[in-house]
Amino acid sequence: MSSVNASILLEVKNLRKYFPVRRGILKRVVAHVKAVDDIDIYIKEGETLGLVGESGCGKTTTGRTILRLTEPTSGEILFRSRKLAAQGEKYRELDIASASRKLIKLLRREMQIIFQDPYSSLNPRMTVGEIVGEPLLVHGVANHREREDRVRRLFNAVGLKPEYMKRYPHEFSGGQRQRIGIARALALEPELIVADEPVSALDVSIQAQVINLLQDLQKEFGLTYLVIAHNLSVVKYISSRVSVMYLGKIVELAETEELFLNPKHPYTEALMSAVPVPDPSYTRRRISLTGDVPNPMNPPSGCYFHPRCRYAQTICKSDTPVYRNVGTEHYVTCHFADSLKLQPVQTE
Repeated sequence: MSSVNASILLEVKNLRKYFPVRRGILKRVVAHVKAVDDIDIYIKEGETLGLVGESGCGKTTTGRTILRLTEPTSGEILFRSRKLAAQGEKYRELDIASASRKLIKLLRREMQIIFQDPYSSLNPRMTVGEIVGEPLLVHGVANHREREDRVRRLFNAVGLKPEYMKRYPHEFSGGQRQRIGIARALALEPELIVADEPVSALDVSIQAQVINLLQDLQKEFGLTYLVIAHNLSVVKYISSRVSVMYLGKIVELAETEELFLNPKHPYTEALMSAVPVPDPSYTRRRISLTGDVPNPMNPPSGCYFHPRCRYAQTICKSDTPVYRNVGTEHYVTCHFADSLKLQPVQTE
């Protein structure tokens, strides 16, 4: 990966998250599930990085580990916050992976998450006004009246009436609940928001409204997003760059238009071939992957994707491909990225 400049807000280096598998009466560790396996990504200030891949590839675990909601096994998660840097030189670059509890609480104000399920992520015993205002209470921000005023402003910002503050979550639709979750994430005015499948649980008619809302809020509050999704149409619409994940590894990363027009990894090509095109006269060659996703407890040797890759050769089975730059900030993990002519995606 190229050298990182001052506009990088978050940089992840060699991040791993292995979950131990215990068996027997003594619960001894006999193996590890490699949910996140040595990944490198970075996110620039003010941009939206999309993280895509099929279910079980480690997308959500990556997002939760970056926020230290899940403890990393190893690696660095470097956060370069302008707000925190203003408090002193020691906050200019913080390693979230090794930060103390006290420092993590400070970082919570600058890094928030929007959960996938708008139903289970809200406390049914609290009013929605209390839910949105809870981060302010936990961090001791503002007094009671000031908190109420800020919650009212947040409700207006996400398109909800302030009169709803006294209601409970069960009184709202799925789209409204997700707006409440977004308001809660904005309460502390963070710099980075991890949006974990923010529209996958919503009706199709509501998805576009929430995506447009996220884009409007990004401009209004100067936010940086990591958007985790499996819907490539959503990622294409909202993301500045897209990172493709397979079996715990990043296999390709590039600017959105570059990735869709010029995919370099066979797995990316297969994902793109499944994107619906709103043009009845356009016929796309659908690529069907054979076989099942390998077991993350015992991934294959060489390239993890080779058992399902139609371009695989002998070297793919024995040698692990290097994550390398094959263009202008276009990174890929494939031995033959320079020679393969993969199927692009229609963008119109």
